[in-house]
Amino acid sequence: MTMIFGIPLPALLGQLLIGFINGSFYALLSLGLAVIFGLLRVINFAHGAQYMLGAFTAYLILQYAGLGFWPTLILAPVIVGILSAVIERTMLSRLYDLDHLYGLLFTFGLALIIEGTFRYYFGAAGQPYPTPPLLDGGTNLGFMFLPNYRGFVVVASLAVCLATWLLIEKTRLGAYLRAATENPQLVQAFGVNVPLLLTLTYALGAGLAALAGVLAAPIYQVSPLMGTNIIIIVFAVVVIGGMGSILGAIISGYALGILEGLTKVFYPEASNIVVFVIMAIVLMVRPAGLFGKEA
Repeated sequence: MTMIFGIPLPALLGQLLIGFINGSFYALLSLGLAVIFGLLRVINFAHGAQYMLGAFTAYLILQYAGLGFWPTLILAPVIVGILSAVIERTMLSRLYDLDHLYGLLFTFGLALIIEGTFRYYFGAAGQPYPTPPLLDGGTNLGFMFLPNYRGFVVVASLAVCLATWLLIEKTRLGAYLRAATENPQLVQAFGVNVPLLLTLTYALGAGLAALAGVLAAPIYQVSPLMGTNIIIIVFAVVVIGGMGSILGAIISGYALGILEGLTKVFYPEASNIVVFVIMAIVLMVRPAGLFGKEA
């Protein structure tokens, strides 16, 4: 059997693939966080709660409306996006003219309220969420048996990340969004509804978090704590990629997922902290992040 640094090649390839799957969630979540910070300058601490809210919305639709996985994959992010738009318009938008710290504290409090409410009604235990029948089973890759659903998660994550990057960087709407954050008065003078653009941006970021939650539900189960468990890693990913950098969030998400997987092979004791070690090194060498712009 082929060995690399004393590790069997199939085990190494297996961990690489698992790391890439985990990186799909990191990239999708950090993408939403980067969109909100990059365009609204809000450090959205409620992002983990919105991720959890997406999973729970899908779970409740399945339980009480009987709709399957595919309708909920669309409905849950839309519902969370609309709720987040209402919160942004009625509460968060009042803080834009204040120090960034106010937005951070508001979203942190919002996260505690959402998670506390769901923990009160559903407890801390995870609720099972079925895999769609179309994606049951798996594929033998030679070095590991890959569940079809996890393969679907990778493809869906790549497609959504690419589509969001194209929307922000390559379309007229994205140009309006970026211009509105730099000079809102000038953009408004051209007849563009800047407050509506900002509301849609926050809804988009929250919707991406909710989509990640629905995709994660069949793998990790639905739990009020699922956002808390992942949000700190996602913040580290965004800091490494560069706060507000869309491309940085995507590349860092996948790269750190793979690095985490490799660490589990070569030095498992460090797998839980490797992301934070990388973050500390990046902050010391390049405080703006790998893809961020120096102030």
